[in-house]
Amino acid sequence: QVQLAESGGGLVQAGGSLRLSCVASGRTLATYATGWFRQAPGKEREFVAAITYSGGTTFYADSVKGRFTISKDIPNNTVYLQANALKPEDTAVYYCSTGRVGSVRRLDEYQYWGQGTQVTVSS
Repeated sequence: QVQLAESGGGLVQAGGSLRLSCVASGRTLATYATGWFRQAPGKEREFVAAITYSGGTTFYADSVKGRFTISKDIPNNTVYLQANALKPEDTAVYYCSTGRVGSVRRLDEYQYWGQGTQVTVSS
């Protein structure tokens, strides 16, 4: 079993930045790919970014490419999502997920999920 705990969300003005953290317990993130997804009110949960088990390869949704950066701190069993140049449309609950996945962009491939952290971007 893996437990995930997200933090770092909050209220920020458009153009601002936040760093989201996802701390894992129960198993090292070095053995699993890890992804960030988000869900806005009334919308389906969508892929944001992912990083391979080794941290060597990253993936991004087109909507965040160039603004968000995912990284992995293996000794501290933590994955980060640095979100810069935030826009009101980035407002959502952000979820961390991990597991043995084939396609990192598919949310149904992930076995473990955190409770989420709210990000609100004001215009």
